[in-house]
Amino acid sequence: MYRRLFLFLFIVCESISYVVAQDVATYVNPFIGTSNFGATFPGPIAPRGMASISPFNVAGKQNVLEKDSRWLSNPYVNENTFLTGFSQVNLSGVGCPDLGVILLMPTTGEVKTNHLEYGTTYSNEIAKAGYYSTTLDKYNVKTEFTASKRVGVSKFTFPKGKSNVLINLGLGLTNEEGAMVQVVSPTEIEGMRSVGSFCYNSPEDAYPVYFVAKFSKPATNFGAWKKPRAYKGEEAQWMTYNGKTRMMENNTKMVVGDSIGTYFSYNFDKEETVEVKIGVSYVSIDNARENLEKETSNKSFDAIYKDTFEEWNTLLSKIKVKGGTHDDKVNFYTALYHTLIHPNTLNDFNGDYPEIKTGKIGNTSGTRFTVFSLWDTYRNLHQLMSLVYPKQQSDMVKSMLEMYDENGWLPKWELNSTETFTMVGDPAGIVITDTYLKGIQDFDVQKAYTAMIKSANQIENNPLRPGLKNYLEKGYLVAGQRGPVSTTQEYNASDFAIATLAKKLGKTSDYKKYKKRSLSYHKLYDKNYKLLRPRNQDGSYYEPFDPLAGANFTENVGFIEGNAWQYAFMAPHDINGMIKLYGGSKSFTNQLQKLFDTDQFDMANEPDIAYPFLFNYVKGEEWRTQKLVRELASEYFQNKPAGLPGNDDTGTMSAWLVYAMSGIYPVSIGDNVYQIASPVFDEVEITLDPKYYLGKTLKIMTKNNSKENKYIQAIKLNGKTLNGYSITHETLVNGAILELEMGNTPKK
Repeated sequence: MYRRLFLFLFIVCESISYVVAQDVATYVNPFIGTSNFGATFPGPIAPRGMASISPFNVAGKQNVLEKDSRWLSNPYVNENTFLTGFSQVNLSGVGCPDLGVILLMPTTGEVKTNHLEYGTTYSNEIAKAGYYSTTLDKYNVKTEFTASKRVGVSKFTFPKGKSNVLINLGLGLTNEEGAMVQVVSPTEIEGMRSVGSFCYNSPEDAYPVYFVAKFSKPATNFGAWKKPRAYKGEEAQWMTYNGKTRMMENNTKMVVGDSIGTYFSYNFDKEETVEVKIGVSYVSIDNARENLEKETSNKSFDAIYKDTFEEWNTLLSKIKVKGGTHDDKVNFYTALYHTLIHPNTLNDFNGDYPEIKTGKIGNTSGTRFTVFSLWDTYRNLHQLMSLVYPKQQSDMVKSMLEMYDENGWLPKWELNSTETFTMVGDPAGIVITDTYLKGIQDFDVQKAYTAMIKSANQIENNPLRPGLKNYLEKGYLVAGQRGPVSTTQEYNASDFAIATLAKKLGKTSDYKKYKKRSLSYHKLYDKNYKLLRPRNQDGSYYEPFDPLAGANFTENVGFIEGNAWQYAFMAPHDINGMIKLYGGSKSFTNQLQKLFDTDQFDMANEPDIAYPFLFNYVKGEEWRTQKLVRELASEYFQNKPAGLPGNDDTGTMSAWLVYAMSGIYPVSIGDNVYQIASPVFDEVEITLDPKYYLGKTLKIMTKNNSKENKYIQAIKLNGKTLNGYSITHETLVNGAILELEMGNTPKK
């Protein structure tokens, strides 16, 4: 009997353990990154979702906004306490504002249209993968939210009495003007809001986001409001209450303007729940309605949340970990969650999407992706997608090539089929080459190569490579051009990507040409400083030269978002050549270590995030990488709102952590090699996609792993000793088992 009972309990415990192990999405903490300029939001989104819901607390009665305008890049800041609604389309981890519009807000009592009057403090926040909830203190209304791919779903639990649901189209993160709203019936609203001044681009770049909202209960009373501009003219004559909000009741057909909105009001004789589903589209109101109906029309709030959670769980479970602390798992899976938000879906349920620049509507049978923050993501995020989610990465490359067809250029920093041209460099080709080399080759590589060659050589009217004339003639941009040193380095990396792809395609002369071009950063090396330094048009070094100028977004002549130290080793395509340039292994190691010893390393920005792994390129110094990576992962990434080192940059910082905690990192360009560091977990298992890779799984396992035992003593690959601290992508995806024996002293 006892034996049977023990066996029964063992099976039950094993089953429970298995279920818990599978529900890795429960580790996601969406509050991570909502402080310290992380620019994430805690509200729900489906993987790669078009729709997302965020509490909006950056409008009025603020505290931190008065101190630093960078909080304006996202709709929610953890320190703020005054909420004015829930925005339905948002960006995650970006450094400039856009979207954060179509604000839904439940209230009670008489309808008020000024957000400073109807806004409220809030409490009891809960955030999970695909779910957010809070209580609005002023109204005692419980709010709950989830989302499908293109639909935001809200559930409001109202107390007895008069209650309202407002949709405010006047609020947002940027100042575009123009909106339209129409009450279709007591249960439906449709409309449009103009957005698009990302990084303060011209208002001419504005574009519409369409929506349809459906309510689970018909309103007792409904209407719209419009706050006119203070000027005379046709509109001012029509508006009889100039300068004041005008309310339009149930017979309202349509309202067009800049500060407009609608309200649905109810009179409840007991506690009641109202659900609101808002479908969005960048094509049309009809498509927004179809998105809503196809994805959510017959589903309850709970059913939609269940589906979204399961989708998150399935994708996050592609990587399973064992060992580590609870916080380690929270940090890891939240980071992986953040990498699966952008790039996100642009096309509607029927495949329609707005083409870039043409004004036409395209259609796809796959996924048209958008939000390509490529200056950030080319360094690690796309490599992670290629390894773990290769089908997604393939569709991302295809989306970039579609943009080339439509626009004549590969994307630089594309957002909802507008090109923002934010940051410097020509990064799309780096992503394309890396994807192709990893064996993801189900796209038109010849078209991609043609596009890359165009941006590398067209001097006139080239939006991707400003300053190309000087670069081709001298090998570098000069003082007076934007970030001449760092931009030269970016062009070098892109040229090497062209060289590598040319070699793969059998274009030998092109390979030699672009490889030579990729090494021109050598001309900027100043042996006296052992740093790269800007030059003038006549070839002389720019004076005065301050190697520290440029840190923390301060101004400098040579560099973009960094200083000479933070760009000193940014040659991911020529690391061995860079070691020689710096005077050999010992000199290179000393200079690299000096970067960290003098606090010039910036974990919060992209140019130097690969530097901790560069010690792996010097024999006997690999222990420094193991020590640094463990320390940085622990210091800068934590289970708290300020748990990111700064702006997540659409998942780039999070991708760094996923790699670092797994024990590998893709430092270089063109050789498909990962550098090995110290994993945080006892075991990391990645399920490989059989469509692209031969192996079923990739396992990274440790022996004697602990917080103190962070130094690698020995490495085995499939049971055989591995000499060195790097491994190729091809080896890993053939089904590798990488075993690391750990200890508490460096192995030099």
